[in-house]
Amino acid sequence: MIDRPSPNHAPRPAGVEVDLLVLHYTELPLQESLDVLSDPVRPLKVSAHYVLAEDGTLYRLVPEERTAWHAGRSYWRGREALNASSIGIEIVNLHGDRHDYPPRQIAALIELCQGILARHPAIEARNVVGHSDIAPKRKIDPGLRFPWAGLAAAGVGLWPKARGRPLDGDFHKALQRFGYAPPIAVPPKDIAKAFQRHFRPGQVDGMADPETRTLLAGLLDQVGGAA
Repeated sequence: MIDRPSPNHAPRPAGVEVDLLVLHYTELPLQESLDVLSDPVRPLKVSAHYVLAEDGTLYRLVPEERTAWHAGRSYWRGREALNASSIGIEIVNLHGDRHDYPPRQIAALIELCQGILARHPAIEARNVVGHSDIAPKRKIDPGLRFPWAGLAAAGVGLWPKARGRPLDGDFHKALQRFGYAPPIAVPPKDIAKAFQRHFRPGQVDGMADPETRTLLAGLLDQVGGAA
């Protein structure tokens, strides 16, 4: 790990527990990413706790006990403005819909995430999310090529288990039970697309078809929220 401190951080509010881990891609090469995330004068200051290079080299920008500014407008499980309760990791990738994540980078990411989860036991499996999960429509990272299933197999995050039948009832209310935002500021179709980006990247159309409903049901079964 290389310490590369960013000045862009703040104290965590008193009494706020870290219970969310947010994964991003940078959209920029490594050096440009580090520069942007450490720039104290740009109009919209941003940062992250960690930046992970393509070769697996890890840079620490903000201590975990401090708030980094990575989530922006965000929502998960009934809460907004999630910077205060989250840890953010920026993974170097120019566009996660188009470029694969190298195995060495993913191996380093899994190791980093496992350490974070051990230090912050309030981060439940379904609270390991992508930026697209907490900011539907506005963000698409970490992208369609991100290996969510592989991370879940290593104990980082949640993946649907096989289920015989699709979800019954209101699909969007079920998405809210899992954690997604209510379809108020963001159209329902965009929230469904965010779910598919994470759990069905092969077809992201925003439609609540039987496969999408079955995947959601398989997740809710694991968190005690089955319809």
